[in-house]
Amino acid sequence: MELGVNLVYRGAGALAREAERLGYAIALAPEGYKSDAPSVLGHVAALTERIALASGVMQIPGRTPGMAALTAATLDSLSGGRFRLGLGVSNPDVADGWYGATFDKPLARTREYVEIVRAALRGGPVQHRGEHYPLPRSGRTQAPLHLFTEPLRPDLPVYLAAVGPKNLELAGEIADGWIGVFTSPERVRTAVGHLAAGRARAGLGMDTFDVLPCLATSFAEDPRTAADALRAHYAYLLGIGDPERNFYCGMAVQLGFEHAVAELHDRLRAGDRDAAAASLPFEFIDATSLVGPVDRVASRMADYAAAGVTTLGIMVSAAATTLEGRLSVIGRAALALERSRRG
Repeated sequence: MELGVNLVYRGAGALAREAERLGYAIALAPEGYKSDAPSVLGHVAALTERIALASGVMQIPGRTPGMAALTAATLDSLSGGRFRLGLGVSNPDVADGWYGATFDKPLARTREYVEIVRAALRGGPVQHRGEHYPLPRSGRTQAPLHLFTEPLRPDLPVYLAAVGPKNLELAGEIADGWIGVFTSPERVRTAVGHLAAGRARAGLGMDTFDVLPCLATSFAEDPRTAADALRAHYAYLLGIGDPERNFYCGMAVQLGFEHAVAELHDRLRAGDRDAAAASLPFEFIDATSLVGPVDRVASRMADYAAAGVTTLGIMVSAAATTLEGRLSVIGRAALALERSRRG
């Protein structure tokens, strides 16, 4: 198992350079309310030499597949072939409120989207007969999707964010890796089973597939103190939109924390975000993050590796701390991985 770092846009270059020095395999740039992924990755590509780069993840509703392919090809060329394209359908309310996009048939949409991206990366004009992304939409073929980026990498890896069983199977079938979040070792083991089923459907095995859950990470001698630094992050993600349509809330409910989700949203509706964050049970944060001293985190890392994780994302963006604090997190995480390998 290797490590990845989930960047924040402020200080992204310093974080990526330090992660590269420490031997991290990949740096991921999230896309959300604060920053887009390609801008951060372009900056980081210019400041690093070896570490792989990935969008973690670019929003499918926010870009046409042609623009996603062009962005991927450009970042891959600028980084010397280090880019991996992470994609996700986002939350329904974000798709609607941010992009004015519908959220029907997400599996079919994702399949068509990836088909077009891969066709574009192979070079040559692209036409696609599909329900969701017909190209060209008008039927006229005078200016088809056609990438001229040099060099084009037709086997550029595509990763998918996925939660439910059918989404996981689709990721296994059509992608090269899976990006997860809010997940425990037990849920990773279940996810790997669904991913393997999708791989088998495509006649493929898991040997080349990257299982990459991203975990909020915080270090302190007292695990509860470490967890407190992550509360605002959890409240933010769980508080997006309607809890009935929020994927993160759904995952918390599946883990047995339905009451905690309801209480958090009650307090958010009352306008008290601090109380909402404070209401989250330590047990929920602990089950889905890396918290505590280095040796405790090392033990948890070993559990994730045994569950089938190939790359473990250290989400420094989750910790309520400074750039220096985030640099310390990735350094301690590297030490924890070393200790976990020694058993």
